[in-house]
Amino acid sequence: MVKNYMEVVVDNILKGILLDCHSMCKCEKCCEDIKAIALNNLKPIYVVTQAGNVYAKVNELEIQFSADVIKELVKAISIVSKNPHHS
Repeated sequence: MVKNYMEVVVDNILKGILLDCHSMCKCEKCCEDIKAIALNNLKPIYVVTQAGNVYAKVNELEIQFSADVIKELVKAISIVSKNPHHS
């Protein structure tokens, strides 16, 4: 099964950011919009094996990698908070 490991990374980092973002709507639709916007601006990391997962996790330890993900999530949060699509 092919998996975009970047989805796991975005999910994990977004959870932490939203804990500190008290004014942001945290409904499912807004969270999905944030993830979609961020993922569209981040390079996918496709893995198919356990070794691929290990490699991807090691890559996650790089400071620049985390900074890039956080930057895209903050931009996505700003976009969604200004234009929420929930009812």
